[in-house]
Amino acid sequence: MFLQLDDPYSYLLAHYLPSLAREYDIELCLYLSQARGGEFQPVPEMLAEYAVIDCDRLARELGIPFLDKGTSPPVEHRLAMLDAVAACRGKENFDEELLQALTVFWRGDAEVASRRRGGTEANGAADKVILDSQQRQKQLGHYNSAMLHYEGEWYWGVDRLPRLLDRLHKLGAAKQASPDRLLASISQAKQVALPVTPPSAAKNLPPLEFFHSIRSPYSYLALRRVFEIADAYGLELRLRPVLPMVMRGMQVPMQKLLYILKDAACEAERLGVPFGRFADPVGPATERCLAVFRYAESEKRGRDFLQNAGEAIWSQAVDVASDPGMRKVTGKTGLFWPDVKAAMEDDEWRATIEGNRESMMASGCWGVPTMRIGDFAVWGQDRDWLLVRHIEELCDTGDGILV
Repeated sequence: MFLQLDDPYSYLLAHYLPSLAREYDIELCLYLSQARGGEFQPVPEMLAEYAVIDCDRLARELGIPFLDKGTSPPVEHRLAMLDAVAACRGKENFDEELLQALTVFWRGDAEVASRRRGGTEANGAADKVILDSQQRQKQLGHYNSAMLHYEGEWYWGVDRLPRLLDRLHKLGAAKQASPDRLLASISQAKQVALPVTPPSAAKNLPPLEFFHSIRSPYSYLALRRVFEIADAYGLELRLRPVLPMVMRGMQVPMQKLLYILKDAACEAERLGVPFGRFADPVGPATERCLAVFRYAESEKRGRDFLQNAGEAIWSQAVDVASDPGMRKVTGKTGLFWPDVKAAMEDDEWRATIEGNRESMMASGCWGVPTMRIGDFAVWGQDRDWLLVRHIEELCDTGDGILV
């Protein structure tokens, strides 16, 4: 398990590791590490800012103390804390020191952080320990922090921890028949129920905006749930496609792309969404889809087109850069082929797509899928439940439960 001191996702994950070690017949091996930057993190400043906001929301829902002893982590003590933890590598207390350091840092306890330092011999110890950890993680095939690796598969943070627990249960690694309450609470917290009919308070809510990329498997996985949420609350849904990251000048290294595809396949299986055989739509295929989407929206079929295009690309390996491939998608959507061909010759979609990108970036998110309602924005298909929680709060007029 690769944990980074100044990564809030590592802190949230660390909260559950003692229970994981206690309840399952496994050996935990913790690494003090750091995510590889550069092309693996195209906008690190935005990521750092968003991560704190995201983890604050997660912590409140999961019941984990977060920045409750200070308004921000004690970054002025970060290097000394890293060296103190690194100096314990190879000792029996290393795991405990690492977990305690994460807790002190992300509860914002500057007073305790100031005392968590090693002797002069510890100065600079973290550099080698982190480098060794990064090299080990690279050998295993990953690049990020808050990552668990078990028998060839990677699990990111609290979002993927339940999937690991399911795997361990199937392998018979659980020491007790009944699930641990703390570990089980993750899945319980993420359970939400959509209203049978839209609550009257939802009539006054702003539109639900969905920023989507045709090349993002996670965007495809999120479509059905976003439609369900919008319909359940009677919200106006605004579909706002953007260009893929690589077509916006951002790099996606092969190692990262391979992880995303494997993880998305596992998530698709969990969600019951068709996935498997795919045809990468980067380049002309994406541009054709964006042009056709503009036409489909004018025909009130934007939803159907994105759903059908996503399924064709990500589960049937349909090449939408070709006319036969695009015709298959648009035919299923009910679009008139001569008008589709005319739409693909029109470049007017480019200004709209750029406006979508600028709007998404202004909300603090740079990747897709991003879901936004008013000034509340969440990034990732894993955050649909947080979106529902926020809509529930907006609809809570104090008059009773949602019906």
